[in-house]
Amino acid sequence: MPPPTDTALRILCSEAEAPRLSQALAQAPFSWRLQRPDEAFDIAFISRDITGNSTKFQVEPATAVYYDALRGNAGLRWVHVHSAGADRQIYLDLAARGVSVTTSQGASDAVVAQTALAGLLSLARKLPLLARQQREHRWQTLGEREPRDLAGQHAVIVGWGGIGQRIGASLKALGMSLTVLRHSDAPVAEAARSLPYGRLAEALPEADWLILACPLTALTQNLVSREALALLPAHAMLINVARGHVVDETALIEQLAHARLAGAFLDVFHQEPLPADSPLWDLDNVIVTPHSAAFSSGNADRVRGIFVDNLTRLAGGQPLRNLFSL
Repeated sequence: MPPPTDTALRILCSEAEAPRLSQALAQAPFSWRLQRPDEAFDIAFISRDITGNSTKFQVEPATAVYYDALRGNAGLRWVHVHSAGADRQIYLDLAARGVSVTTSQGASDAVVAQTALAGLLSLARKLPLLARQQREHRWQTLGEREPRDLAGQHAVIVGWGGIGQRIGASLKALGMSLTVLRHSDAPVAEAARSLPYGRLAEALPEADWLILACPLTALTQNLVSREALALLPAHAMLINVARGHVVDETALIEQLAHARLAGAFLDVFHQEPLPADSPLWDLDNVIVTPHSAAFSSGNADRVRGIFVDNLTRLAGGQPLRNLFSL
């Protein structure tokens, strides 16, 4: 992307973000102006407060104001988004139009990995069952339901970016072995086996845990199909901190409801918010969280840091980091 001809970078941002971004740019070696949706802008910073409770399926009015401004701006050159992925339709449309779209990949890797690990440990230690007994004021030891030792179990991790690598390191520390799936079958030092996405079926029969930490792409959409789920042992459990459409959700519900899969921790779904009538809410062997794996107190600062770094790169005529491509 060539450097701008205007002397000041005109940046769309939210009202809440403006004072924080102004402080972050106070010593910037270039001129800039922060703009509202009804003003002219060349660059847009879509912070989490803009998307708010909106999802890619349901856009709230406050978010629509910004989306409409993006769509209606013929001179828009670059949009930076707070999320690690850019699979919302608005970003796909802008990228198809030739607008540069960058993500905040890396900002939440550690937090998402911690969330996945928390879900795995909760299921492994049967905490949902124990929490239910607590609500019922019922003292009952686990007896025959006692948890299996994690040491010696095998995890299949789909996706080996910053999140997958952090999950893998934690599981290795717990004494587990790994199979890694990613774009290539190049060896992974930490894993007993490395396979490309297309060979997932080979890894599933030996899996105690199937952990999804991959981006949603043409290769990963519906990767965990009905046929793939059927290959998992009945004692296996699934962790999904990737995207809902990586999994055949209807088949997953059937497997969980009929004890053909032991449990699942799910942070992402086919439709978000998860409909109130979804069976997933009431399955005893499922933990549902509202696409919140990346939320943490320090995430906004990390996202802003990536954006400011990219602004500096743009002003200097350097390539942008985390550039999304269709």
